[in-house]
Amino acid sequence: MQFTNGMRASEIPVERWVKSAASAGIGECVEVALVPGGGVAVRNSRFPDGAALLFTKAEMTAFVAGAGAGEFDELVARSA
Repeated sequence: MQFTNGMRASEIPVERWVKSAASAGIGECVEVALVPGGGVAVRNSRFPDGAALLFTKAEMTAFVAGAGAGEFDELVARSA
């Protein structure tokens, strides 16, 4: 099966969806899952059957490293 951006998250056969322990538990979370064959899927926890975005492991690694280094902190601060 080929996975594409925007397909329903429920159509991607993942073992489990994971969200950050830092989530407040009020439905404002994203969840991630490993996709069979490689890559990572991301979905909105409020719409678990909605569209998923798919990223390669390299793309997700770069994003997580950037987030950990504070590269996106300004975006969050401005939207508050």
